[in-house]
Amino acid sequence: MTYNFIETAINGHVFELTLNREAKRNAFTPTMVNEVAHALAEANADDRVKVVVLRANGPVFCAGMDLKTFQDRSLDQLNPEITNKEISLGEVMDSLNKPSIALVEGDVIAGGFLFILGCTYVLAQEQVRFKLPEIALGIFPFQVMAGLKRIMSEKRVLQLCLDAEFFNLQKAIDFGIADGILEDGQIKALIDSFADKSVYALQAGMEALKGMRELEGSEQYAYLLKSLNALRDRPEVKAFMEAKLKK
Repeated sequence: MTYNFIETAINGHVFELTLNREAKRNAFTPTMVNEVAHALAEANADDRVKVVVLRANGPVFCAGMDLKTFQDRSLDQLNPEITNKEISLGEVMDSLNKPSIALVEGDVIAGGFLFILGCTYVLAQEQVRFKLPEIALGIFPFQVMAGLKRIMSEKRVLQLCLDAEFFNLQKAIDFGIADGILEDGQIKALIDSFADKSVYALQAGMEALKGMRELEGSEQYAYLLKSLNALRDRPEVKAFMEAKLKK
C-alpha cells in the first residue's frame, strides 16, 4: 500500500507507523485519518504484530487538524487506493487492539493529542511541549476530551481544555498523558518485551478492557469470564501455553 501522509513498516513483531506530513507540521486531513485507519486495521489483522510504534517526521509531532482542509475537502490529497469514510481520529486510534508506543520528539498540539491519548505508552523527549489552543481560537477540543476523560478527572479535563498555553513534559506525565522520557535503551527494552508474548492474549486483553467501559460492575465479571474462556479455547493459545509449561 502506498500512502500519501504516513509511512509503515513491519520489523519482526513491530508495526511501525510514521506521520509523514512534515511540511504541514503533520496536521491531519480526512485522507490522513483514513490512511491511519487502514494501517491500524492491517496491524490488528496481522498475527505477526505484537506492538505498534508511532513516530512522526519533522520538528512537530502533530499540530492537530488541518482546519482549512476539513472545511474545504477539495484541498485534500486523496488516496486512490482508499475510500474515505467520515471517521474521527479518536475513533481510529481507539480501534487499535494491539499495545502501542508513541515516541514523541516534537510538540503535540490540539488534535495531535488524539494520537498519543490512543497509545498504551507515551515516551517523549524532555523539550517536548503540549498545548490545547482551541479555546483561544473560539472553539473547543471536543474530541480530545474523550481521551482525556479516560485518564483524569472531569474537573482536570475542563481545566486543561481552558488553558490554551503550552505545558511541559513533566506536567504531561503528572496528568497521565505521557509516561516518561524518551531514552533509547528504555525504548528497545520495552519493544523487545513484547516479542515472547502471545499476540492472541494481547489482543483479547485490549478488546476486553474496551468492552468493559459500558458495563456495570456486576456485568463485568461475567463478560470477562466469557472473554477468558473464548481466549483459552483457541487452539493457538492452547499450543502456546503447553509450550511455555514445558520450559
